[in-house]
Amino acid sequence: MLVILAPGQGSQKPGFMNTWLELPLYKSKLEEFSDAISLDLIKHGTLSDEETIRDTAIAQPLIVSASIASSLLLDTANLSGVAGHSVGEVAAAAISGVISNTDAMKLVNIRAQAMAKAAASSEVTSMAAVLGGEQEVVLARLAELGLSAANYNGAGQIVAAGSKAGIEKLVAEGPQGSKVIPLSVAGAFHTSYMLPAVSQLESFTSNLTVSNPEINLWSNQNGQQVSAGQEFIQLLVGQIANSVRWDLCMDAMVKAGVTAVIEVSPAGTLAGLAKRGMPGVEIVALKEPKDLEAAQDLLNRSTKKV
Repeated sequence: MLVILAPGQGSQKPGFMNTWLELPLYKSKLEEFSDAISLDLIKHGTLSDEETIRDTAIAQPLIVSASIASSLLLDTANLSGVAGHSVGEVAAAAISGVISNTDAMKLVNIRAQAMAKAAASSEVTSMAAVLGGEQEVVLARLAELGLSAANYNGAGQIVAAGSKAGIEKLVAEGPQGSKVIPLSVAGAFHTSYMLPAVSQLESFTSNLTVSNPEINLWSNQNGQQVSAGQEFIQLLVGQIANSVRWDLCMDAMVKAGVTAVIEVSPAGTLAGLAKRGMPGVEIVALKEPKDLEAAQDLLNRSTKKV
């Protein structure tokens, strides 16, 4: 049983689209997506610097466009399911057939702008990855500093979010047995700071054409499988201001019998988490077009199970 993993924000690197754009189908999809949201995704995926593509309003559409376009380069007849991390849930909604590719791009564009606006209108906020340490000890330290656990990434990794002052204190004095790494992000995503963005997304998604997923689909809310498309969209919107439970997603996929995963572009982060959090599962990360052959081979060897 094979599933696709769609990455979240922070997976993009300057120039990561350079080699992908040599593939005609990928390039045509990026042109189509750029037109749909009036944003030059090709320029940002090839020429823009790190600071530019870190901007939430650019980063999120860039990642989702790459994830959808790279998934279309595969014959997914044997694909059993999909799960996305944070903004990757928008790509997962498209890959699973819940919404169209074009609507996914419009949704992520609105999501990105709404979240960027929410971040800019609040106090200065930030995020940091906490690696290692006992979970209860980590959570206690976050509570002490008025911070939230934005992402439970599994494999001993929690991403903290909140005021920049609180994050700085966390970096200076992290929980016992852990290492704290500050993240280059524009706000405290997946916390109450993002609540202003939720209503905007609710308004937009109320007019979307939504279908039930054609394959297994897992939610970040609690790692549960969702069989109703409308429910998945509602959960996706709510997740903007709530913790991403990627740890529970990985656990649920393993319990469901997943034996192989392909992380679509821009790949690497989720493949690394799966290596530690889903032991024994075969993994291919689409970092470059040359990885398509191994991914297709893995798909061909898989048996579709829904």
